[in-house]
Amino acid sequence: MNFSGKYQLQSQENFEAFMKAIGLPDELIQKGKDIKGVTEVVQNGDHFKVVVTTGAKVITNEFTLGVESELETMTGEKVKAVVQKEGENKLVTSFKGIKSVTELNGDTATHTMTLGNIVFKRISKRI
Repeated sequence: MNFSGKYQLQSQENFEAFMKAIGLPDELIQKGKDIKGVTEVVQNGDHFKVVVTTGAKVITNEFTLGVESELETMTGEKVKAVVQKEGENKLVTSFKGIKSVTELNGDTATHTMTLGNIVFKRISKRI
């Protein structure tokens, strides 16, 4: 399954609790909670380029499945992580105690990030 496409955020759960847990300042949490961000994915074989645009903030990450890459987090921090593919439609990685799973079902992308007992879920639709 190819993940390429543009996806717009439709809904999210536990945004504020998760952002607080990873250390995002309250002012940025309040600014970001109502923005319907857009994620653009370009997949070329095992290589991915992911551009997340949330208001004025743009995060670009590139990685190759199974190869350690430097990724920028939502706080702007750079971390080293390995993204793996599970099955045909799931991308999984872990960094700094956070497990990140992106699952594509048809035109719906579900991104779940888990830190301890906080589960942050975002659902986006292909546009």
